[in-house]
Amino acid sequence: MTRKPLRFNAFVMNTNSHIHHGQWQRPEAQQTEFTDVNTWINVARLVEDAKFDAMFFADVVGHYGDADSSYEEYVKQGLQIPSNDPTVLLGALAVVTEHIGLATTSNVFQSHPFQFARQMATLDHMSNGRIAWNIVTGTQDNGARNFGLPQLTDHAERYAWADEYVDVLYKLLEGSWDDDAILKDREGFRYSDYSKVHKIYHEGQRYQVEGPLLSAPSPQRTPVLYQAGSSASGRDFAARNAEATFIIAPSIRTAEGLIKDTRERAVRHGRDAHDIAFFQGMSFVIGSTEEEARAKEKIIDENVSLEGYAAHAAVVDRDGRVYPPETPLSEVETNTVRGFLELAKKEITDREPLVADLAWNRAKANRVVGTPEQIADELERWQDIGVDGINVMNWVIPDSFQDFADHVMPVLRDRGLAQSEYAPGTLRKKLFGHDRLPDTHPAAKYRGAFANSERDPQGQLTGASI
Repeated sequence: MTRKPLRFNAFVMNTNSHIHHGQWQRPEAQQTEFTDVNTWINVARLVEDAKFDAMFFADVVGHYGDADSSYEEYVKQGLQIPSNDPTVLLGALAVVTEHIGLATTSNVFQSHPFQFARQMATLDHMSNGRIAWNIVTGTQDNGARNFGLPQLTDHAERYAWADEYVDVLYKLLEGSWDDDAILKDREGFRYSDYSKVHKIYHEGQRYQVEGPLLSAPSPQRTPVLYQAGSSASGRDFAARNAEATFIIAPSIRTAEGLIKDTRERAVRHGRDAHDIAFFQGMSFVIGSTEEEARAKEKIIDENVSLEGYAAHAAVVDRDGRVYPPETPLSEVETNTVRGFLELAKKEITDREPLVADLAWNRAKANRVVGTPEQIADELERWQDIGVDGINVMNWVIPDSFQDFADHVMPVLRDRGLAQSEYAPGTLRKKLFGHDRLPDTHPAAKYRGAFANSERDPQGQLTGASI
């Protein structure tokens, strides 16, 4: 069977403790030095040499847990606090790399869409078209309060907000400038053609944006669009907008269902079912033998912070204190992780499940342990149900990525499961074969839509073909 290459992202965060809590205590862990730009330059060069497709930066804009309660545990563990802005960091990485994609996460309420569109266009110019955006709507009340909101808006309302947000971006990035607007005509003293630069006059529930975008079209115009929501609203938003979806499904069967449902939704929205690529999050423990891999896993487990995983899952009491690991789940009162609680209760039937069981479930989720050949076998099984790529989640930086690059990637290449060289062009070209969003994407309707737009004396928009 001939297989097509899987795509690989290095899944990271500009912080001390991202997904796997407690591992930063290990002496070889360099994520403690996340404020040093050289930490990230070294990782970027490592994964680019290994022919990863992208570095994917997660982000949050507030601490986890109840906004009105203690956040001591998060600060103590360095659990996504402190953290630095990944979008700023991409500017540095863009100029020390040549091929690898650079993806940032930005919440729809943390940056005005005009400002964000300008940032994305600037980074896309700097990187020669290698920028991606992970669209998120927020999960922390504290994050919402940091931007003047009393709390997170209702889940469905957050996606309505995201709909308008991306609509403004599409208008600015796809419709504000014609492709041939830039002239650089020295003799005629015209840098740009005024007739081909347009105001968008957006007026919506949350935003009023006149335009035009100050940045001229970048190589991709719109960054590659990632999205990570798995709820019904999230899947529907992805079906309309996303080019790549990040999932952390607990099983192949669950992933298959999520992928099938989202692809069907995409078709209902007028897109091709395969316009969206699916990336599964996984962590790897690699050994030359299975025994060696299990020995490495033992070191990982010895450094697991059960309190860290419980805090990340928001298994906290009304005062924000993390429930002790020995607490029975029947005594846990929470509105944030009911699904995880029910799962733990179903898995453990011979005794009362504890907070420690829930934490261990999180620590071991999506963990693949074995030889490079065994790992390749497992990845083939995920590809067979529709997974297009893997978000490689590290234990320690940079060793987790170095081990994967040195030992797993060669086996994957031998099986046709990983690329040997980068294709030329933009990130979108590398991933999907074209530089621009396809005509089936909702952003495409704004191309040329504002060529004759203007305001009449009553302030009404005229001439726009939308």
